[in-house]
Amino acid sequence: MTTSASDVTIRPLAGPDELGLFHQLSYVLDHELEDDLATGRRIPDWMWVALRDGRVLARIAWWTAKSGGPPLSLDFFDVDDTLPAAERHEIGLRLLETATAEVVPAGADRPEYGRFVPGDWREDAAAREVVETRLNILAASGATPLVERLRLEWRAGTPVPEPSTRLSFRPATDREELIALMTLVVENSLDEHTREELRTMTPRESAERMYEEEFATFRSPPTWWRIAELKDGGGPVGFVIPARNNYNPVIAYIGVLPAHRGHGYIDDLLAEGTRVLAAQDVPRIRAATDLPNVPMANAFARAGYVTFERAINMVWK
Repeated sequence: MTTSASDVTIRPLAGPDELGLFHQLSYVLDHELEDDLATGRRIPDWMWVALRDGRVLARIAWWTAKSGGPPLSLDFFDVDDTLPAAERHEIGLRLLETATAEVVPAGADRPEYGRFVPGDWREDAAAREVVETRLNILAASGATPLVERLRLEWRAGTPVPEPSTRLSFRPATDREELIALMTLVVENSLDEHTREELRTMTPRESAERMYEEEFATFRSPPTWWRIAELKDGGGPVGFVIPARNNYNPVIAYIGVLPAHRGHGYIDDLLAEGTRVLAAQDVPRIRAATDLPNVPMANAFARAGYVTFERAINMVWK
């Protein structure tokens, strides 16, 4: 579908060969687009632009986890920041609503919006204007803030954490055992995405969804995953999921069982997950945690992780 009004044309990309057009505006995930198109995680019909005389004034794109899947995330939304504020807003909102009506099936929930932003975006006036311009357009379409997250990174050359002296670890290769442990952690989770899921799901359903939609898609072997146990035979304490997703080595999930919280075991689990990935000679390890989850952020800092960005998520309810 192509729409045109007030000399602005809104349309999807005609094909992968128009990726250069999409690159007229920029964002930190631009380097992933070519491979995403080649693997089917994006399709041209999900990548839209607002044009005037061949110049891209705004752009938008959705992502999915695997070829053939539905759009799962709205992760590109940019406007030309040299335009007057009112024009940026009007064109951005028209692009957002026009493209969404074509990409998202009628009656389906609109995929969550996520954007990576500088760690100091509130203190940097220029960065703040860029971020707030986009968030204000999303808000005008009915989106509301869900959470702000810290994006963390362990870098090669950083000391590898020492192994735990009080816990033993074994591979978490039994699907049913891992989901049972995840269910216990999910039930009292501080993670805002999980808490949002629990409005409509049971803890077990949330754990199963996480396993199938995330863990089962990793490019790395499940033998990397670890369950932690007390060395005196006291049973599982928690688990950590070090993995390789489509883009980076990651600490995908880490959880301490409710009965064992308050003893600092999060440090032991994070150390083990970091050690598993560092043994693969990776250049970096990525992780994320909600901004309000200060204890988790402190654990990452103790393990040598640094905050390199933040992420903001908005949803339509």
